[in-house]
Order: sequence, then C-alpha cells, then structure tokens
Amino acid sequence: MKRFLLSGILIAILTFNIASAQTKITVQTEESAGVIDRHIFGQFSEHLGRGIYPGIWVGEDSDIPNTEGYRTDVLEALQDLSIPNIRWPGGCYADDYNWRDGIGPRDKRPVTLNVFWGQVPDENSFGTHEFLRFTDLINAEPYLSVNVGSSTPKEMSDWVEYLTYSGETTLTKERRANGKDEPWKIKFWGIGNESWGCGGNMTAEFYADKYKQFATYARDLSGNELYRVASGKYNNEYAWTDTLMRKAGELMDAISLHYYTLPTDDWDDKGPSIGFGEDQYISTLRNGLKMEDFVIGHSKVMDKYDPDKRVVLAVDEWGIWTNQLEGTTGGFLEQQNTLRDAFLASTTLDIFAKHNDRVKLANIAQTVNVLQAMILTEGDKMVKTPTYYVFQMYKVHQDATRLPLELDSPDYSFGDITIPALSATASKAEDGSISITLTNVDPKRSHKLALSLEGLGSAKISSAQILTADKFNSYNTYEKPNTVVPKSFKGASLKGEQLTVDLPAKSLVVLTIK
Repeated sequence: MKRFLLSGILIAILTFNIASAQTKITVQTEESAGVIDRHIFGQFSEHLGRGIYPGIWVGEDSDIPNTEGYRTDVLEALQDLSIPNIRWPGGCYADDYNWRDGIGPRDKRPVTLNVFWGQVPDENSFGTHEFLRFTDLINAEPYLSVNVGSSTPKEMSDWVEYLTYSGETTLTKERRANGKDEPWKIKFWGIGNESWGCGGNMTAEFYADKYKQFATYARDLSGNELYRVASGKYNNEYAWTDTLMRKAGELMDAISLHYYTLPTDDWDDKGPSIGFGEDQYISTLRNGLKMEDFVIGHSKVMDKYDPDKRVVLAVDEWGIWTNQLEGTTGGFLEQQNTLRDAFLASTTLDIFAKHNDRVKLANIAQTVNVLQAMILTEGDKMVKTPTYYVFQMYKVHQDATRLPLELDSPDYSFGDITIPALSATASKAEDGSISITLTNVDPKRSHKLALSLEGLGSAKISSAQILTADKFNSYNTYEKPNTVVPKSFKGASLKGEQLTVDLPAKSLVVLTIK
C-alpha cells in the first residue's frame, strides 16, 4: 500500500513539474532579420470546380446579393484579409487558356471545355477584365499565369500589350472598347505552370529554352515592369531548379515551388478532410513541416548561381490536399477545413517568414471552395474557414520587420511520429508595435512560455487573440459558423521585458505589444 502511495505521489510530482516547466523564447526587439514580404500571404484562384463560379462570380442578374456580379459576402470577407496578390487563371487551367476567350461582350464569348477539372463547359463570363476588377475591389495585386504549354510567345505578348500599353494600337483600342481606357499596372507574371506535368510534360532543358523565349517577349511597356516567375518543380526535385537557374536564371525574377501536404502521403487515398483521428492529425502536421526542408534545399541550389539572392523562391501553390468530400462533383476538389488545417497554415507561414531572404512570394491553394479554401459557399450561404482566420491573424506580419527569435520547442509525439509542439514568428511594424504569433499543435498539453523581449523598454499588450476549438478536427459549418473563430485571449502578461504566456493545447495566439 505504501509503495503504491509513494508511486502515486511521485507521478503527481512529475506531472506537476512537466505541466509547470517553462519554455524559454528570446526575441531581439531591436534587431532586424529582414522584411516579411506581404506577398507570402497571397491567394490562388483557378478555374476549378466552384472556385470562380459561383464562389466569386455569380453575375449581375443573380438572386445572390452581388456587387457588379461578384458575391458581396465573399468580397467583404476577402477585403478584410488584406490579400496582397491573387494568382489566376491557374494552375493547370492556365496552360489551356486563351485570354481572348475572356474579353469582349459576355454574351458573345465562346464556351470552352475545362479539360483539366471535371471536363465541364466554361462560359468565360469571368475573364481578364472581370479578374482585374475583382483584384481592384479587394485591393490585391494580380498575378497572371501565362499559357506556355499550348500557346505562343505572340499570344502572350499580345496580352501584355492589351493590358499594359498606353499608346494607340489595335490591341489598346480593343481594350478601350471593352471598357478600360487606361492601362493596368500588372507586376507578377508566371511564365507557364507545372511545365514538367500538366503544363506540357517538358524536360528541364526544353522548358528552360521555352522560358527564355517567352521571357524575351514578355516586355516592359509604358513604365510597367514585369516580374517574371519561372515554372519550378515540386517537393525535393532539385535537379529541375539547378537546370533552370543555370540556363535561364539571368532572365527570371523568381522560380516557383509547389508542395501539397497529404495526410497519408498517398495520392490515391490522401485521407479525409473531416472525421480523422490523431494519427492523421500528426502525420499532416509532420508532412507540412517538410516545407522547410524543400525551401532550404531549393535555396541551396539557387545560391550556387545567385549568391546575392536576387531570384526569389515563389511557393505559389501550397496547402493541404485531402480526399474530396463525399457527394461532391468529381474533379472539383472540395474539402472541409479544420483546426488542423489552420495549424498547417500557421506553421507554414512561419517557415516562409523564417526564410524571408528567399521566400518573398507565395499563394495558398485556393481562395474559395477548392482545397484549403478561405471561404466555402453554398447557394446564398457563406462560411469562413479556420484557415481564413489564420490569414486574418497573420496580417500583423505583412511587410513588417522580422525579429530574431530563439525557440527550443518541446516535442509532441503520437505513435511513432514526433514533431515540435511550438512554432512562432515575431515582427515589428513601422509604428514600432511588436506582434508575436504562437502556435501549439499539441492537442493535449498546454505550455507555459517565458519570452524575453530584449530591448523592449516600456510597453504593454495592446491586443491578444486565440484560435482554438474543442477538437483538433473541429470545423465551421453554415449552421454553426463560429465553432472555430478567434476570441479574446487572457493568458498573457507583460512585466518589463518579460512576457509570460499560458499557451493552451491546440491553439494559435497572436499578441501585439505597444
């Protein structure tokens, strides 16, 4: 009996020590680790499933409340995210797209076949002018994907002239006749998409030559300077990056990287987006953290040819990819979005911020109704996903100065998988305010954090929010839209330069200090 009593006391003492142990984090508030470019918080909207129709565009005659044909509820929600850029029209769709199909009177535009996604007709009512008006309405910069796989440099150069030239030519007269007198300023241009796969099944050598040809005809007109993004590869395919940097690096401003996180690592059975257990919760987060290895690997290859880091690594497709929801149309890639997916987003954004010397452009896939969406719609109903709120909470880091941060994270383990429990980013805005985002992916264990804010001086916590839920697979529905939403956080205190945070299990916290 005494042995059992002593064992129980010992277990209680050990449990108390584990629970009360502090994780120390040091933040250098007076030092700079470069700027966290706002463009890493970009979005991606492809002509895929219900992403464009009716996720964004319903037309002026729709019964769904709209502004110039765009869903008003979606516009308002996206405006609140301060989205820096949106990539369009694809994706695989881009390399089968002729921009001329989407200009002029809508009732005279051709109906084309979307061969990649569901093989459904596309009425082309959402074309170049509609997309660029959409970016105006949400105050985002457009990022256009050029058709390299099935098009020509002439078709691309005509698009550039149509959009950006201020003089009098047949193309600019056509633009004016279609309602836009002054040219647009359009910076970001992707020269092809996944040219190793759906964009043409090219070899690296062949695409490098094609890229140089297209990039030569992608001209700066009327003071509009093009930022040319080459089509990179995926995951750890470093040889492709090596070939492109060696053969065409001097003609590019960025090279893309695509990486989708699969819960199971199996493209044939990726795992469900709802109802999953802790095994797929932790495997998803582990697979998401591989992004850092890929960023480092491609950056090392780029350093061989570009030690000054002029060429940017653009992660312009990323996010979780699960099995489609039952009952949805094949090829439409509809999935739910849970607290797990929110943590995938926050930890990935932390990786991008940490590697801000190379990663200055990124686009999560996708904005509405497709893959890891910000927003889901059904008829006139709309719901914001947990990932939406991550991007809302991370707005504080846009174009802010990254502060050096030292964190030795405790582990989170389940089965044979062990990953860091904690992830964090700290930044300083132009007004001097400091923001810290803290993610604890451990679903069972809270953590006491002791943050030393060296050089802070006199300040106080001006705002604090937390994103969490009862379960790691919780999600928002049209009937219950507030299951996973940010709430006020009371678990932080600041005394001098010492910030103490009681970070609950499975939570994301953002603190702003002024």
